[in-house]
Amino acid sequence: MTLLLAVLLFANAVFNALVWPTFFRRVARDPRARDAAGRPTRFLTVHAVLIGFALLLAAASAVAGVVALTRL
Repeated sequence: MTLLLAVLLFANAVFNALVWPTFFRRVARDPRARDAAGRPTRFLTVHAVLIGFALLLAAASAVAGVVALTRL
């Protein structure tokens, strides 16, 4: 069971590490991301915070996966 937990945690970490940076590049290129003066809008700020949190969870999943493997 611990091995399954570790595999799921690593799968989650890899998925988040691959998907969210790509999504952020799309959000950053979106016309709603910057105002007429070139300053970041709330659209960009909110997405950046959410993506940052998702990547933080990915790192925590990777650490938890390593911990789960070392407890085998």
